[in-house]
Amino acid sequence: MSTTDTKAKAAGLGVLLAACVSALVVNANTSAVTILLPAISEDLGAPIAQLQWAVTGYMLVGAAVIVTSGALGDVFGRRRFFLLGLLLFVASCALIALSTGAEGVIIGRMIQGAAGSTILACGMSLLSVDSSGTEQMKAITLWGAASAIGAAAGPLIGGVLVDATGWQGLFWIDAAIAAACVPLTIFTVRESQDPDRPRSIDMLGTVLVAVALVPLVLALSESGDWGWISVPTISCLLLSVLGAVGFVAVERRAAAPLVNLELLRNRVLVGATLAILLVAGAINALMYLFSLYFQDPATFGMTPLEAGLATLPAAAAMIAITPLITPLAVKIGSRYAVGLGFGLATVGAVALVFVKPSWAYAAFVLPLILIAVGLGFANGPASSASTSAVPAAEVGQASGISNMARYVGGSLAVAAAATVSTAVTDGRTQAGETTSDALAAGLAGASVLLAVMSAAGVALVLLMGRHRADKPGAVHLAAAAAASTHTIPTRPVPATGGDRR
Repeated sequence: MSTTDTKAKAAGLGVLLAACVSALVVNANTSAVTILLPAISEDLGAPIAQLQWAVTGYMLVGAAVIVTSGALGDVFGRRRFFLLGLLLFVASCALIALSTGAEGVIIGRMIQGAAGSTILACGMSLLSVDSSGTEQMKAITLWGAASAIGAAAGPLIGGVLVDATGWQGLFWIDAAIAAACVPLTIFTVRESQDPDRPRSIDMLGTVLVAVALVPLVLALSESGDWGWISVPTISCLLLSVLGAVGFVAVERRAAAPLVNLELLRNRVLVGATLAILLVAGAINALMYLFSLYFQDPATFGMTPLEAGLATLPAAAAMIAITPLITPLAVKIGSRYAVGLGFGLATVGAVALVFVKPSWAYAAFVLPLILIAVGLGFANGPASSASTSAVPAAEVGQASGISNMARYVGGSLAVAAAATVSTAVTDGRTQAGETTSDALAAGLAGASVLLAVMSAAGVALVLLMGRHRADKPGAVHLAAAAAASTHTIPTRPVPATGGDRR
């Protein structure tokens, strides 16, 4: 083997390791945090309602940054911004672990949202330009598998570390792993840019995403205290509408828009993106609600590890049905697979509407599995359709739109579900009901919201139109498995820029 071949192989292994390890750590950290909230609350003396922003704040910043970070990498260097993401992630982990109050945790998580979205966006870009054709699909398959493993293992890892090291242990370990990726990236990953991309960066669009989302999440989170027709709530909603209108106006005129509005004429892409938004919302809201419900002393009083194990049937079911997702979508069509998935999730959510404080843990298992299986069947085809329904040159833009929707859905649904659950629980408590009765009623009320979201997803059968999924391969399995965390392309993406010499 020649020296050139050896270097090429080493560089490919380096970018693969750096991208896959960092994706695993980011997704494991993200899925573990909700399990840690009760422990953080107890240690810092901060209410859960305030710490909710550690979850929603992460997603809000991620939604605003994920497309912009990819664009910055294309223009100024993908490796440079990937490294910046790693360094921000290390710094945010240290800030969170050293925090003595909720404010430090929330600020750290918001920084982590920017870091995580940058790592995922630029890591995928580095893989795409470092390989091509079938080799690119193999690399992306491994990246998708690492993302899926991280997301599934996160709650268990978080539960183990809380007992062994305290809640801070997760962040110190994640910081150490991310820090190890820095020299690996510096010495083995080549810099690349896209010389054909406009140098203009749509920073105003990024700001307007935040202007549209932050007041909306604030209104959803605080409306229980403020009142839906109060001046603060209405002001937040009006500001959100103005931000959305301004965003559309700016995108129409931007030289390199954050979102290519022309793509939104594609019914399949729009339907798939809405499906991704609803799935991400339901998954994140479900994890948030049950992590708190299972650990509350008035219900099951589980430890973080026990709560992580309690959610394992849902994660295992979603993984188990992964090989069936693409064949089903090929057989019946993507839109019907999405509709079927949301139908199953609706049944599971409706079952949870009838939750009682007398329910044993076993009573939750079947509804959770139904929801997980349903969301898996909806998410995989939607994620694949969002990139396969557009021309090859637009795959990156379509992926960015769907990944932004994933963050938006998670932030809005967690805020809304938390508000409904808290409002119902507080109302029942004030009416004189026991804490366990009130908590069960709050979970039931939030389950109504999940059922409505899932039922709305069934209607996407009409919007998505006809779209046939590709025949299944390894990359389709990885795409389906990783669909709860990131949209990955299921066909080779044209390289945009090579080595920067």
